[in-house]
Amino acid sequence: MSVEDLPLKEANVLKGHEGGVLAARFNSDGNYILSCGKDRTIRLWNPHRGIHIKTYKSHGREVRDVHVTSDNSKLCSCGGDRQVFYWDVATGRVIRKFRGHDGEVNGVKFNEYSSVVVSAGYDQSLRAWDCRSHSTEPIQVIDTFADSVMSVCLTKTEIIGGSVDGTVRTFDIRIGREISDNLGQPVNCISMSNDGNCILAGCLDSTVRLLDRTTGELLQEYKGHTNKSYKLDCCLTNTDAHVTGVSEDGFVYFWDLVDASVVSKFRAHASVVTSVSYHPKETCMITSSVDGTIRVWKT
Repeated sequence: MSVEDLPLKEANVLKGHEGGVLAARFNSDGNYILSCGKDRTIRLWNPHRGIHIKTYKSHGREVRDVHVTSDNSKLCSCGGDRQVFYWDVATGRVIRKFRGHDGEVNGVKFNEYSSVVVSAGYDQSLRAWDCRSHSTEPIQVIDTFADSVMSVCLTKTEIIGGSVDGTVRTFDIRIGREISDNLGQPVNCISMSNDGNCILAGCLDSTVRLLDRTTGELLQEYKGHTNKSYKLDCCLTNTDAHVTGVSEDGFVYFWDLVDASVVSKFRAHASVVTSVSYHPKETCMITSSVDGTIRVWKT
């Protein structure tokens, strides 16, 4: 994949949020995106046609993260009101509110069966919630972190959390084992490579680090962007050939996965870029910013 194949051209600007957009995510087939932000709303868009479809309102404070099930029927969200919301996408109705975090909630993910939501909180815990039961108690609480948990990833058998305490911790839920990899710098975003072999960790020393999932070995470090005070995303392109990161100065960076060279960087927004999400199949990505916009990028 050459640099010409990277999504560097603006295809659409999505406007509607009143205030900063904190996250924007593609759904599993890449046809739609969900965004959330300071205005306490979640919004559903068709990014390819630039159309706003629906707004979801129920959160009492800013919404920090959102995730949709693989069949696009349900979504989960979290934020400053310490709650995890479980929604019906079609009706916009809140099916359940999961309360239990003692602080703001930074990240949420469904498991692959869409039966469990795992949330990452300021209260130094990861909590797992059963979407099918009517209990509001978490089915599991992982509280071995020493500081705020910022981000969560799931595999079939593991829950992985990234924390301000400088660790990426992997919990094998079948055997109850925990493995901790200490990066020595506050971690504010983790994401998994598409082949499942690596974890990408965005850290607050303006460095994105690539870890081997089985050994915990630090494989590579990616630098050039600025990330010192905001929760910013990072991810791999859908071919795993490049690492994508965003910057507090409005720039988006592409690094070569192997040699960590900056292959492209460009100004995407007027101010801090909060999130980046890559299309599962096509050469397309979306970025969101505190400037209130979501931008769609194609080749």
